[in-house]
Amino acid sequence: MSTTVNDILLLAFASFGILVTMTFVGEVLRAKLAPGEVNPVLDTYMTRVQSWWGMVAFIGLALLMGKIGVMVLFAFASFAALREFLTLTTKAQADHMSLALAFFVVLPLQYVFVGFGLDRLYTVFIPVYAFLLLPIVSALRGNAERYLIRVAETQWGLMIAVFCVSHVPALMTIDIAGYAGREVLMIAFLVIVVQLGDLLEYFFGRRIGKTRIAPGLSPKTWEGVICGVVCAMLIGALINWTTPFGVFGAMAMAGLASTVGMFGSLVFAAIKRDRGVKDWSHLIPGQGGFVDQLDSVIFAAPIFYHVTKYFYG
Repeated sequence: MSTTVNDILLLAFASFGILVTMTFVGEVLRAKLAPGEVNPVLDTYMTRVQSWWGMVAFIGLALLMGKIGVMVLFAFASFAALREFLTLTTKAQADHMSLALAFFVVLPLQYVFVGFGLDRLYTVFIPVYAFLLLPIVSALRGNAERYLIRVAETQWGLMIAVFCVSHVPALMTIDIAGYAGREVLMIAFLVIVVQLGDLLEYFFGRRIGKTRIAPGLSPKTWEGVICGVVCAMLIGALINWTTPFGVFGAMAMAGLASTVGMFGSLVFAAIKRDRGVKDWSHLIPGQGGFVDQLDSVIFAAPIFYHVTKYFYG
């Protein structure tokens, strides 16, 4: 086996080790409950940990398959996330053509550009060309009722579900000296520090959190966020060998990605509150859909990509 494959397997086992620890802590806390007592926060925490067992295995398999596996995984995630997002938006018959173009032309082309490493295209295709084209297609149908809302929601869906998500596999296109053939490990690093930081933010926020960041939107607290980011930085330091950043660089990148991701999840909380829903879908029992699982990674991915390319590419 190659060094990269060995590192992916080592990373997978390390992730499973962290999940074993989190599961053990959750079970110990559950054992302390009185007979018949229910703790919704603990139940939600355990459900998140359990869902991550499957997700780590699934993502690990995609990483072992290399570039093709990663591209297929995140293209499918983009498709599912775009569907979930647009299901909750305002649409009319006049938008059917623009929606078809979004799903079956814009989304595939974005990943084709990423697959061929055409950074001058995939960094501007959606925010420039799709941004201008799709409103024209809808306008040609002649329906002006709530036109701006319809168009803006479609554009937002493409930006977060396709443009931002596609920047995860785009990490494999960055040319970093002395790191050739190991780019896939940066994807693992990003997903691990952001998602585990998010999970630990939830745990500490419910255990010791007192000061809510946005009381009208989310139970997320400053104490939980600080603990989550610090934990993400420590995890980043432990797995710095998967990156070209070094120990302190990995800590800084993990802290940056985790912070952006956590505040990005507040944006999605605001959208869900506006739409009057708890989850984007019911794809994953107790955990919602793809957008619910990827919300932090969605916001963190483009920032992580551009900072990495600027300082290390």
